[in-house]
Amino acid sequence: QVQLVESGGGLVQAGGSLRLSCAASGRTFSNYAMAWFRQAPGKEREFVAAVSWKGSNTYYTDSVKGRFTVSRDNAKNTVYLQMNSLKPEDTAVYYCAAALYETSRYPPNYAYWGQGTQVTVSS
Repeated sequence: QVQLVESGGGLVQAGGSLRLSCAASGRTFSNYAMAWFRQAPGKEREFVAAVSWKGSNTYYTDSVKGRFTVSRDNAKNTVYLQMNSLKPEDTAVYYCAAALYETSRYPPNYAYWGQGTQVTVSS
């Protein structure tokens, strides 16, 4: 089992920044690819960003490229999502997820999920 706890969400004005953190416990964190997903009201959960288990490869959905940065610190068992130039359309509950070794854009490929943290961007 892997337990994931997100933090860092909140209310921010358009153009502002937030940094989300996801602390992991349980099994060996460095064996897991980590990803961030988000879900807005009435919409499906969508892929935002992912980082490989070594941290050497990162992936982003097109709408956040150049604004968001995903990273991980395996010594701290933590993955981060730095979000800059936030837009109202970024408003959603953000979830971190863990998958053994393989990075994916598809939610069913992730076995472990956090409880989510709300990000609200006002215009």
